[in-house]
Amino acid sequence: MGKPQPTYTKEFKQQAVALFETSGKSKTHIARDLGISDSALSKWCKEFGERGAEAFPGKGHLTAIEEEMRRLQRENEILRQERDILKKAMSIFAQPHP
Repeated sequence: MGKPQPTYTKEFKQQAVALFETSGKSKTHIARDLGISDSALSKWCKEFGERGAEAFPGKGHLTAIEEEMRRLQRENEILRQERDILKKAMSIFAQPHP
């Protein structure tokens, strides 16, 4: 088994990206100083550039768009269930009673 993947907080990632953007040093130098890999810092810079303040939502946390999508999917599922119940009820009441 390999060693476990380290986890970093949102604040740490934001500070690392800010340090890179303001210091004028290379990503390699900053990554070495912080004890992280070059690829991790590059990934964080890219994500922060694309998403800004919504970058690094954290484990189990969703961006606003993902939360809205999850809410709409759940609402859609509830509406389907209600529709199916109404269809069954209509078929029951449509049968002739003796």
